Amino acid sequence: MSEQPIRPAATVIIARPSASQFEILMLKRTNAAVFAGGMYVFPGGKIDARDGDPALQPHLSPLSPKQRAQKNALGDQWQACWVAAIRETFEEAGILLAYDRDDQLVDTKNIDTQEYRSAIHAEKNSMIDLCRNESLSLALDQLHFFNRWVTPEGRPRRFDTRFFIAIAPAHQLHLHDGQETTDSLWISPRDALQRNAAGDFDMMRVTTKQLDTLNGYENIEALMEMAENRQTFEHHRPILPPTDTSAAT
Repeated sequence: MSEQPIRPAATVIIARPSASQFEILMLKRTNAAVFAGGMYVFPGGKIDARDGDPALQPHLSPLSPKQRAQKNALGDQWQACWVAAIRETFEEAGILLAYDRDDQLVDTKNIDTQEYRSAIHAEKNSMIDLCRNESLSLALDQLHFFNRWVTPEGRPRRFDTRFFIAIAPAHQLHLHDGQETTDSLWISPRDALQRNAAGDFDMMRVTTKQLDTLNGYENIEALMEMAENRQTFEHHRPILPPTDTSAAT
């Protein structure tokens, strides 16, 4: 069997405050999906060639000085990684991390989000069209690069995924797409791990590993302080044990 190609991808861990710890937005993938079918995941997907289009540059917010290390860690593909993270979050969850003409996080009640989501997913429209039509700039400074995980050799599909952390805009409501994802919820890392251990909240191994790390932070302030000030970025390349045919990343 030929080795599967490794596809670049971007995923966003979207967090919001809660009375106990903090909550993460998780989507349930359709059972029919070839990759991670029926499992709860963070919004994300493949990086598209158009994500790195230089024509997008006038529609990108400046990175903050603290993000210099993040940009350096992502290398030449930094724009494509950030744009893909924003695009996939919009396509899959309906959350748009962008600024309006007043430099405020956009209120999606003023945008036909469903039409744009469908058109961008079908490649009938692009993020450039969205930004131009609605006078938006993509809020790169709201997403902080966290780490990278490569799917082990031997899995049916392999990805080199850049994970980001962001706070959910307070005035936006999420909505799973109803096609690739069939359910969505906000859940604390602690509760997600407990439910996974009880067998009623299926997740990929990489997702549980990420939640194990996030579970070490007691509130969203501590989480974001870590994300904003991070200077080192792990690049995980796990290897499946020879007898392990069920593990996933």
